[in-house]
This record gives sequence, structure tokens and C-alpha cells, in this order.
Amino acid sequence: MAAGRGGASKRHDGTVRQSAYHQFQDALLDGRLRPGQLVSQRELVELMHLSIGALRELLPRLESEGLIHVLPQRGIQIPAIDLPMIRDAFQMRAALEREAVLNALRTMPDEVLRTQLDLHREIIEAVRENPSEEILQRGQEVDTGFHMLLIRETGNELIKAAYDINSIRIRLIKLDRIKLSSITLPAAFADHIAVIEALLARDPVAAPAAMDRHIANARERALEL
Repeated sequence: MAAGRGGASKRHDGTVRQSAYHQFQDALLDGRLRPGQLVSQRELVELMHLSIGALRELLPRLESEGLIHVLPQRGIQIPAIDLPMIRDAFQMRAALEREAVLNALRTMPDEVLRTQLDLHREIIEAVRENPSEEILQRGQEVDTGFHMLLIRETGNELIKAAYDINSIRIRLIKLDRIKLSSITLPAAFADHIAVIEALLARDPVAAPAAMDRHIANARERALEL
């Protein structure tokens, strides 16, 4: 019986830690925590409704993933969105997504790719007709979903874990600098369509090249601002 209780306790602790991690992500992405901000442990506890013990268990993970800097005697700093961060995040993204595209050439069914192609074309047309906030939000979901689809298709847990960590930085950069708009969405989706069409053609040269161009274009938009 004791062993059973111990196993349940470990699962509970793991669930609590994972929940705290997601709460921190949410605070970053909804603007409650801002890039460059300096906060105390007490402020984070109040912001995320955590115990001080749960926060202290979370901090080493956040620091190891580069999502915070712990400054002795000063507090906890959220990394600023600067040129080195943008370059590093997009370089990591390019490496992971190039591998994902090479895998998709071999494994992703035509039916799935055609569904993505239709989704992208529908969003582009909808934005041209009525670039409302609702349509742009839907476009953001399709954008994120396409990249996640490629990563999940690899079936590689190490790639997925690395991508998840890096995607937090990419999403922060997008929120700060390149949030999809009626101007940027058609260009970004045209890049996606080039990737999808090359995948449908099973072209091992054009597909990764199209993804490289897409990520380079997104990086350049971020660096320009």
C-alpha cells in the first residue's frame, strides 16, 4: 500500500510542476510577464497563484531552458527580445523544421497535405475579403498548427521537446514584432503553400528550401523592427 501511495504522490507532484510550468508560459504569452521585466519570487507567487515551494521547484527548469535569468540579490529577469535572442531562436527553428520537412517528405499522407493546402487558401481569401480580428486569429491558429503538424509527424520526442521550448521564444518574438496582420499573413501563408506543394510533389530539394526561405523571411521581419 505504501508503495502505491508513493507512486500517486510522485504523479501528483509531476502534475503540479507541469501545471506551474504552463502557468508561467501563459503569463508570458498573455502579457502579464514582459520581456526584460525584473520580478521577485513573491511577485511570481502572487501572479501565478503558486506556493513558494512550487515556484522554487520550477525556477531551475525555467533557468535551464533560458526562459528566466536568476539574478542574486536582485530577482528574476524575463529575457529581453534582442538581436541575439532572435537570431538564436530562428536558427534553432530552422534546424528543427528542416528535419521535420525531410521526414514529412517520406511519411506525411497526401490527404493531410491537401487539407492543409485548402485551409491556407481559405484563410488567404478570407483575409482579402474581411481582415477582421477573428479571421486573423484563425489564421494564427492555422499557422501554428501547420508547424506543429510537421514536428509531431517526426515522432521524435527529443525534437518535439526542443521545439516546444524554442516555440515559446518564437511566440514571444511574434507577439512583440511580427504578429500576423492583413499585410504579413498572405506572405507567410504563401511561404507555407510553397512548402506544402513541394511536399505533395515529394521534391527533396524544393521542400526544405521552401521552409528555409519561410523561416528566413520571418526572421528578417523580426530583425527589421
